[in-house]
Amino acid sequence: MTLVKFNNRTRNNAPYFNNVFDSLFNEAVNKNLTIHKVPGVNILEEDGAYKIELAAPGLAKEDFQINLKKDTLSVWAEKKVNEEAPKKDYTRKEFDYYSFARSFVLPESVDAEKITAEYVNGILNISIGKKTDIQPESKEIKVS
Repeated sequence: MTLVKFNNRTRNNAPYFNNVFDSLFNEAVNKNLTIHKVPGVNILEEDGAYKIELAAPGLAKEDFQINLKKDTLSVWAEKKVNEEAPKKDYTRKEFDYYSFARSFVLPESVDAEKITAEYVNGILNISIGKKTDIQPESKEIKVS
């Protein structure tokens, strides 16, 4: 058996060449992601409530609409564009949530009367209360 040593001169001697392809690939991926641009969310469960944190910088609380239909919580946002505001010529712009929609299927344990929302520092915080009189998930039934 002969061991052949691999010599990759293009990678070592021309790092710029590889960076060009890396940047082209990254730009293509980023452009593809902007087609379906939606803000990221964090969802956590606490003892008495579920919490949804939705990152949407640059909006106002009036831009949001939240709706509960059956077991689906839907969040919409549409930013009113001010035509008189000066336009900025960005070199790169990654967060421009002028409009988006997200939906969340809620478990049966939520209390529709205990849903609140607050928009602070670019984060929409939605608190969804849990029902206190939940039927037990398991129950032993005696045969008589």
